[in-house]
Amino acid sequence: MSHHYSGPDFGFPHGDARLDLTDLYAFPKPGRPGKSILIMNVHPSVGINPPGPTTPDPFAPDALYELKIDTNGDSVADIAYRVRFSSCKGGAQIAYLRRVEGAQAAVTGDGGQLIVSRAPVSTGPDALVTASGDYRFFAGWRSDPFFFDTQGALNNLQFTGQDFFTNADVCSIVLEVPNSALGAGKIGLWHRTLDCSSGSWVQADRGALPSQSVFLTGDQKAAYLAAQPADDARFVPVFAHSLEHTGGYTPAEATRVAQTILPDILHYDPSQPASYPTNGRWLTDDVIDVFLPLLTNGKLMRDNVGPHTDLLAEFPYVGPPHHARASEVGKTPAEASSPRIEPTRAAAKGNLTANAS
Repeated sequence: MSHHYSGPDFGFPHGDARLDLTDLYAFPKPGRPGKSILIMNVHPSVGINPPGPTTPDPFAPDALYELKIDTNGDSVADIAYRVRFSSCKGGAQIAYLRRVEGAQAAVTGDGGQLIVSRAPVSTGPDALVTASGDYRFFAGWRSDPFFFDTQGALNNLQFTGQDFFTNADVCSIVLEVPNSALGAGKIGLWHRTLDCSSGSWVQADRGALPSQSVFLTGDQKAAYLAAQPADDARFVPVFAHSLEHTGGYTPAEATRVAQTILPDILHYDPSQPASYPTNGRWLTDDVIDVFLPLLTNGKLMRDNVGPHTDLLAEFPYVGPPHHARASEVGKTPAEASSPRIEPTRAAAKGNLTANAS
């Protein structure tokens, strides 16, 4: 798994698949060096524990989906993008995107400058894209771009090359952002979900780098998911202990390796090409083939699974879902009054190296 199934025993945080983060991506917009694409994927369509399909409702109305940005290297957010969703009515849902910066970006709350209002959530093959000023926004069901032999991982890392996610879907939040709104130079990114179903905000999940929260947190997983990157030094011994067992590292080497992947932040320089793990993450980057050698101390180098072929060469870049959850017709009046909507036919347009619109 990347960050899928980050709850207890490969379940979901707070028992709700809609709160489960799966993957974070950041890369320059193809053909437009002044903009970046940030993708926050959540809500796997299929669960492991319990097994079977998850709810067709894309996003939780009592949740906050937040992308954090550190601009000065102190592992504390200086900018945050916050997304909230309405309740599902007849299969329809709408989204609100806000931006906050300064000290308020580091605290918990759903306020901020309204960037996108009443954006319709996509549930079928057409990607409904909302444009607002220099921003473009998408939210909805898409094909899960992550690729991994999950069953092989659960079978003591005995890989067979079978991609568990070939026909899986996920809910994507995709932002096209002007680089000027991300600060200057190299930034640090992470995402988190917060749950307000109890009446107050509680962090349900957080992360940035693939797989480590699933495989390395041990009995400290709940504490890890509730923590902040600025406090991640306290988890170095936890990660090191796991690495001693998974890779046969000495205690000193395990500690050194753990320090290279904490704090749990994805570093990204918008002026440079994206390539995981050095700068951001493309949808086609084979992150498992980066993580496995680290996890096993070089004993395993790959899981023999490759990128998916249904990605788009244009916004929102993630491919169409394998299964439609609700009709895209009969939108509510609230959805009809959204900012400028650009329906994008969700057919594969080519690979991500092509120029995008």
